[in-house]
Amino acid sequence: MFEGFSKRTIDFMWNLRLNNEKIWFEAHKEDFLRDFQAPMKALGREVFERITDDYGEYGFIHKLSRIYKDARRVRGGEPYRCNLWFSIEKPSEEWTSTPVFWFELSPENWSYGLGYYQARPMTMAKLRARIDRDPKKFEKLIAAIDKQDELFRYNR
Repeated sequence: MFEGFSKRTIDFMWNLRLNNEKIWFEAHKEDFLRDFQAPMKALGREVFERITDDYGEYGFIHKLSRIYKDARRVRGGEPYRCNLWFSIEKPSEEWTSTPVFWFELSPENWSYGLGYYQARPMTMAKLRARIDRDPKKFEKLIAAIDKQDELFRYNR
């Protein structure tokens, strides 16, 4: 069960940013597992379960980012991410054509949203055409989102 992120979580992220090297990380790996990875996994699982309780027929999957950067993208010798994220999405061979829900935590902030990552022009053209066919439906959706003042609200 997700119990929140602690001050230790934020401290770990900042310390990793300042000491982004294998020796430091290995000495603090238990801190990472306890204070950063475990709460992120718990939050991701809880959000995934709530979404699939209502929309299980869509076959969503849950992904959690790794702390290790892809070796091809390590710049400046920093092998670790100072942020973690999870996503909930429909599995697809064409991952740029389906929207993804994500939550990300970094030392300075957190973010969440629903959208596409590098959507192809054809995907966006289809979305625009769908909105143009029924703009009232889209406006109703946006109005409901604008009224929210919290991350999740369930009317059961």
